[in-house]
Amino acid sequence: MGKKKERDHALLSASSAKKWIHCPPSARLEDSLPDKESIYAKEGTLAHSICELKLSKLFTDKNMTERTYKGRMKKLQDNELYQPEMEGYADEYADYVSSIAFGFPATPFIAVEKRLDYSPWAPEGFGTGDCIIIYGKDLHVIDFKYGKGIPVKAEGNYQMALYGLGAYNEYGMLFGIENVHFHIVQPRIPNFSSWSTSLNELLVWGEKVVKPAAEKAFRGEGEFRPADYCNGDKENYCMDGFCKAYGRCRATADKNMDLFKEAWNKERNERKLPPLLSWEEVGQLLKKAMFLKSWVENLEKLSLDRIVSGGEVPGWKIIEGRSNRILSNPDTAFKELMDVGYDEAVLYDKKPVPLGTLEKLVNKEDKGILARYTIKPQGKPTLAPEDDARPAMVLERVSAEEAFGGENSYKEE
Repeated sequence: MGKKKERDHALLSASSAKKWIHCPPSARLEDSLPDKESIYAKEGTLAHSICELKLSKLFTDKNMTERTYKGRMKKLQDNELYQPEMEGYADEYADYVSSIAFGFPATPFIAVEKRLDYSPWAPEGFGTGDCIIIYGKDLHVIDFKYGKGIPVKAEGNYQMALYGLGAYNEYGMLFGIENVHFHIVQPRIPNFSSWSTSLNELLVWGEKVVKPAAEKAFRGEGEFRPADYCNGDKENYCMDGFCKAYGRCRATADKNMDLFKEAWNKERNERKLPPLLSWEEVGQLLKKAMFLKSWVENLEKLSLDRIVSGGEVPGWKIIEGRSNRILSNPDTAFKELMDVGYDEAVLYDKKPVPLGTLEKLVNKEDKGILARYTIKPQGKPTLAPEDDARPAMVLERVSAEEAFGGENSYKEE
């Protein structure tokens, strides 16, 4: 028999650590399902390549000439997913790394896109650290996130912690590391998060938490425990998720069906909750319902993909969705209308191009003009669990007098 091909990713990957630590058998279950790389993941890979090139020129490849750098960058720019703003975000990442690297009294040790082996804690475990910096007793682990969904926290980040263990496994004999500092650079939001802990606390976590869970996960043992880590921000790859088995996971289905049991008296075939819910009940049910909503949406997508690809989902079919009428050739149609006397101003709306497009059109030296007029309006209030990483929105309380006119309100003489 030929030599077994090495995996391009670990069964117990760092990016899915939260999932397999809390739900050990999910690792083997997921591994039995096909991979499906999204366009967001491909964009993230390209952005990481740009970051790697910039850091290599700055720190690890001092022999890289300007010509070589431009040639490699040109290849990345030729990628169909390339956007000019990727370089701007990569520059922000490089600036963040530089602020750490140049903050020491002497040159630190720096590794870029380093394969890190954390197999002493998780069988066959490995991953790639975006940037490792070591100086004196301090180890810095820096991770670039291109996603623009939910902000990723450095504190308690399972992926970063495994990278920290991997870096210690690689360099612990060479450096007297005592402190570990984790950094998340997520410039598109923007989100810059950092957290520090002692090496001893990290090693205790590796032995007490990671190792026993990893051994179960590697063997495909343990209990399925569906929770928020099942359905992470899969479109932006910011979180510890997403589980490929999520939509069809029986444990998830059982958990979601329990929500109906709370609200329904099976024996009497009627509601068993009072007509009006208390706010405490609303808060509890809403968290469960949010999980249920994402599960149903995923179940729908899985079913649609299966039927489109030629499979069957008993009891379901594909129908044509609603669409709006369009002109097959707008330019030709409008030309004919103008030829018979219609004014061009009546046929076309004049509106400014989107800010993102405008920034690509404007020269670098003129971007200051845009900067003077660029604002970020407050976002629409959105409901989120209280443990969400994003800060709570501060809402202005308006008095009845202000609402009805303030000083200009009607006053009886």
